[in-house]
Amino acid sequence: MRKLQRAIAVAALLVSPLAMAQGLQAQLDELFARRLAGVSDEVTVTVRSAPNLLPRCERPELSVTDGTKRWGNISVLARCANEKRYLQVNVQATGRYVVATASVARGARLGAENVALKRGRLDQLPPRTALDIAQIQDAISLRDLAPGQPVQLTLLRQAWRVKAGQRVQVVAGGEGFRINAEGQALNNAAVAQSARVRMQSGHIVSGTVDADGNILINL
Repeated sequence: MRKLQRAIAVAALLVSPLAMAQGLQAQLDELFARRLAGVSDEVTVTVRSAPNLLPRCERPELSVTDGTKRWGNISVLARCANEKRYLQVNVQATGRYVVATASVARGARLGAENVALKRGRLDQLPPRTALDIAQIQDAISLRDLAPGQPVQLTLLRQAWRVKAGQRVQVVAGGEGFRINAEGQALNNAAVAQSARVRMQSGHIVSGTVDADGNILINL
């Protein structure tokens, strides 16, 4: 009899609102830890929705509806069979981001001598802060930066690989053939950007700048 009573008590605990809330919290922690893997090594998820708005099944199917947001206030869709509920959660994330280590003047190039990685709260950073040195290597700052300031990608431009007036090689290729010709660049462009070129014939063509400064045209 006592074993039966204990089993009933355990079963009641497993389906209690408290147990379900704890299970939901574990699911959310797992979801955002997986979503931020490689970016953040410490994630804290806080449910902001009222208890009566939480899903009523033990393991709801969770998906993030705010696809462009990685942290901060986020909406999560929870499905229980045919029932849908939208949970409001707050995600705090800690990881590394890029900061200026010295004063950087507008127009200066960024590199190992003036930037470094710092660890801190990613959800408290300005929008589009660089999280990897590779994102800003050799980029040009569009404004003055102070030591310790997070480096935002919106305040940078890539270094010009081709400059207007420069003589460049245009490489046109297709299946089974490749043609090289020389022309003059008509605009500044970084690697992977589009450049317009005036050929010796006077015709103007457009192509993509490669790492060597050639203009590639796929035919």
